Amino acid sequence: MTQPAGEPMFDHEPEKNGYADVSHIGIEAADPGFCPEGICDGSGWILGDDNAARPCACREPRINRAHSRRMGTGIPKRFRGISFERKPVVDMDPFVLRTVREFTDRIAERLEQGRGLWFYGDVGTGKTSLAMLVSRTALEAGRSVAIYSVPRLLADIKETYERDSGDSYLSFFRRLCDVDLLHLDDLGAEKRTEWVLEQLYSIVNERWQEESSIVVTTNIIDMDELREQVGTRTVSRLTEICGEPIPIMGRDLRRATPLR
Repeated sequence: MTQPAGEPMFDHEPEKNGYADVSHIGIEAADPGFCPEGICDGSGWILGDDNAARPCACREPRINRAHSRRMGTGIPKRFRGISFERKPVVDMDPFVLRTVREFTDRIAERLEQGRGLWFYGDVGTGKTSLAMLVSRTALEAGRSVAIYSVPRLLADIKETYERDSGDSYLSFFRRLCDVDLLHLDDLGAEKRTEWVLEQLYSIVNERWQEESSIVVTTNIIDMDELREQVGTRTVSRLTEICGEPIPIMGRDLRRATPLR
């Protein structure tokens, strides 16, 4: 079974395959001879009896994984073994864990609905661990995920301005809004300026309009303070996407128990 002559290993044209156009992110070649679904020859295509090629079930998850690798930090090393059965998650509030497990058990449905989760509370209580658990589940389901601390995200946006301006920024913004799940860590840790307020609103508003999922963490407990820090409109849209913020309070788990 071979890839049709003259075509790239992954076709990026949405009118041919029904997938979103991801030509701007650069798809990595598949591993020849390997298909995680055990269907195609590793090319991401299935050649029918009529010699017409159609995409294999492995193709879209591969595109999404490649998309994720080009956005954000990925799952940091510290969180790659995160699970409901390991510390610090296993010791957290059962009510919170039930809410997160219900979300991850239905991850595909939640992402299709454009739903999200929002964790807030004291420093070191496990907010980032839970958010990483959600992002890891989405990645394992073959969905595209961009993971950023908000200060890092804003720094990357500024870098697109410095590179050349318009085209770089618009390309980055498009990729940021196209991923299935945007993970924003440490919302409110950024220095507040009018430019920062504009960037955060633009990103959250675009995902709100497109009904795209967001998972967010913040150490700011007072909602009025958060509105002052990131903008009332941004908080309003995050609330509609994620529902009511989930409080995670308690002692600093980083001091009490190592992750591994």
